Amino acid sequence: MLLNIEHTTVYRYTRPVQFGTHRILVRPLEGHDVQIRSSSLLVEPAHRIRWIHDIFDNSIALVDFTKPANELRVESRLTVEQFNTNPFNFVLEPYAVELPFAYEAGDAVDVAPYLLRRFPQDDVAIQKWCRPFRNASTTGTLDFLTALNSSIPLSFTYIRREEPGVQSPAQTLAARTGSCRDFSVLLMEAARYVGLAARFVSGYLCSSDGFTHEAASGATHAWVEIFLPGAGWTAFDPTCGILAADAHVRVAVARDPSQVVPVSGTFIGTVADTLGLEVIVKARGVKDVTSP
Repeated sequence: MLLNIEHTTVYRYTRPVQFGTHRILVRPLEGHDVQIRSSSLLVEPAHRIRWIHDIFDNSIALVDFTKPANELRVESRLTVEQFNTNPFNFVLEPYAVELPFAYEAGDAVDVAPYLLRRFPQDDVAIQKWCRPFRNASTTGTLDFLTALNSSIPLSFTYIRREEPGVQSPAQTLAARTGSCRDFSVLLMEAARYVGLAARFVSGYLCSSDGFTHEAASGATHAWVEIFLPGAGWTAFDPTCGILAADAHVRVAVARDPSQVVPVSGTFIGTVADTLGLEVIVKARGVKDVTSP
């Protein structure tokens, strides 16, 4: 499947302002499942740009601006090829088939940061939510995760929230509403609560003739990867209630949502100087490359 992605971010100001270094996270992570076929990045005003890999191996564009302006514009255009047509194409290690289990020593050191809880104060709320999906003694690992994941679109209402940050799991559970990042934090914290390493994913959800979801329109998307022995990092999309597959394109992974903001930076001025922010995302599957 070929996927076309256009991502435009525009900050507007009442007067020309000086910008500090900006951090741009829009280039997808490549691998056996996703490959970039073409890409372009337009940034205005005049600037110098350098690329780095962060601690999670995400591709980061660091932009230093050389003159003030009353508008900052970032336009990313991508065509990627997606090969992940069967997200269930894995076999768990025998010791990981049922919960609870402990990671083997070789993995335990590496997954340790992804077991750290961000909202330990929400344990009671998370435990209450997870209880119906677990048996008294042992529970199938994949059965538990897929049931938890698929229950979210059935029991919660998706809303698009423009304000920054995320809701705590307890807030999402109480409100029964949230954005894709709120649902992802809820699932990520639940996975960590039962001893599974989990990380936050920022990227794109592409619509196509066979798949369309409200979350695929006009904004970036978020989901979760959980490390399962034998399967590796396995992607669960709690907004759609499915395993992430050929409609999903990863841009960045991290321990915490605050580490994968698509565009971030500073300017010299006051709140009164800001006119607003506009974000437009168009992401769509355009062709099955295997078709004649």
